[in-house]
Amino acid sequence: MSDDQLMKNIQTLIQSAGEDPHRDGLEKTPERYLKAFKFLTSGYAKDPNEVINGAIFDVPYSEMVIIRNIEVYSLCEHHLLPFYGKIHVGYLPQGKIVGLSKIPRLVDVFARRLQVQERLTVQISECLMQALNAFGVGVVMEAYHLCMMMRGVEKQSSFAQTSSLLGDFRNPATRAEFFNLIK
Repeated sequence: MSDDQLMKNIQTLIQSAGEDPHRDGLEKTPERYLKAFKFLTSGYAKDPNEVINGAIFDVPYSEMVIIRNIEVYSLCEHHLLPFYGKIHVGYLPQGKIVGLSKIPRLVDVFARRLQVQERLTVQISECLMQALNAFGVGVVMEAYHLCMMMRGVEKQSSFAQTSSLLGDFRNPATRAEFFNLIK
């Protein structure tokens, strides 16, 4: 579908809300919304493996590597409303590490798609596990969902927490160390 047709559809949506899409303030909204939506779903155009493959290094490091408090923004696939929060990612290297900046980039690849938090958490962990052949990967996400805050149950203080633990992160001691370190 062309951008012109998409903008006409957005105009129709604005009209269906009872607004005049040609009034000052709304006249350029379809164009702005389309640009924002393309940015918020830009992860479909990126290959997660390409994002990290150029930055995998042979390093004999065997302790846990953790990146905490990675800001994340995504769109709920059920309501097309944002959810946002923080992701904590850890892994146990098996002779290979990844450049630290690649982990937040990987998070953005998956977050910039229509998502549910549960899938997003798993996609990140599985991708890292496969790319690094790590002993284990742990991902924890805490997010606020506007579909719960602005509509539906309207609970502004509620947030969802999900985790995906693979390999050695399923070991109770490793799990406990990871959860303790990301507090």
